[in-house]
Order: sequence, then structure tokens, then C-alpha cells
Amino acid sequence: MIQAKAKLEANEPLRRWELSKEDEKRLRGFQFLSQKPLLLVLNLGEADAPRLEQVEAEYAAELLAGKPRTGVTAICGKIEAELSELSPAEAAEYLASYGLPGSSLDRLISAAYRLLGLMSFLTAGEDECRAWTIPIGSNAVKAAGAIHSDFEKKFIRAEVVNWKTLVDQNGYHGLREKGQLRLEGKEYIVQDGDVLVIRHG
Repeated sequence: MIQAKAKLEANEPLRRWELSKEDEKRLRGFQFLSQKPLLLVLNLGEADAPRLEQVEAEYAAELLAGKPRTGVTAICGKIEAELSELSPAEAAEYLASYGLPGSSLDRLISAAYRLLGLMSFLTAGEDECRAWTIPIGSNAVKAAGAIHSDFEKKFIRAEVVNWKTLVDQNGYHGLREKGQLRLEGKEYIVQDGDVLVIRHG
């Protein structure tokens, strides 16, 4: 605690400090703003829209080098506002006219997830598809626990496929016919975009 006080008095943000689990637990209740991750969002004009990634890299190299738990993402707010009023087909055409692969909102969400050390996996059935947020590096048992604590306690195996493969094969029937559905055990590290079917007792 004395170290934290010294850093705060020296105007050094606590996010730069490597905390032991014990120290982190002690400080958690204070909810220090300078301990939280920091995401800089650059709102660029339409002229700079094709250079979003380049501008991000420049800012990261100049301002964020050696600063842990800090990130930067570039967006174009004006384009994003216009996209919200278009149909999906028109939006895709509009993005293509600027040479953009996707919306700024998607970039912002991805940057926030990366900075927080989070990712998503999916569950999909006939009636519903749902995304679940877990820490990066979580195994299949922890992912099952995100759905329901009983799934974690009684976990047997997980059927796993990437979402794109599931869509390309027109669902589980096509996957099973081609043998593209994998069975994974407790130690499998879930990947961003995996679709899981949890087998449990």
C-alpha cells in the first residue's frame, strides 16, 4: 500500500505497476481510475478513413510505447453515423467506397476486448445463437462455467468448431457428414469465435 501511495503522489498511474495477486486484492476495493486499462479513441475525418490502421500504429509507437494496459484505436465517427442509417447492403457498399473492411464500431469493440484480455465463444442451436465473454486463454471447463456452473462441475467434453466453418457447412448436419466437428477435453484452450456444444453429466 505504501508503494501505491508513493506512485499516486508521483502522478504515476497504477496501471503501469505490476501487481501481485495479493496487492491487487488489497487495492481492488478502492477502484482507482489510474489502475484501470486506458483506451485512446482517435476520431478521424473522412479523408483519413483509409489510413485508420496506419494512424493507430503511429500513435501507438509515439505515445504508448512501454505503457502497459494502454491501447489505441482509430475510428471515423462521421462515417459510422452515416452507416447507422443504411441497410446492410448499402453499408457494405459505402464502406467499400472508403476502402474499409468493416465498421469502426467493430474496431472499437475488438480493441476494448483485447485491452481487457477478453474474447468471445458462441453457443448455437436451432432457435438461438449466443456469444459468451471469457478471459483469453480460458480452457473448455471455464467456458462451460460461463454458461452455467453445473456445466463446469459436470463437464465431460465439448464439441468444437469455428463459427465460419459452421456457417459454410450449413449447420451441424453438414459438419458431421464431413467429420469437421472436433471433440475436445477439459484442457482445450478455447479460441475466439469457437462454437461449443458442452457435453455434461
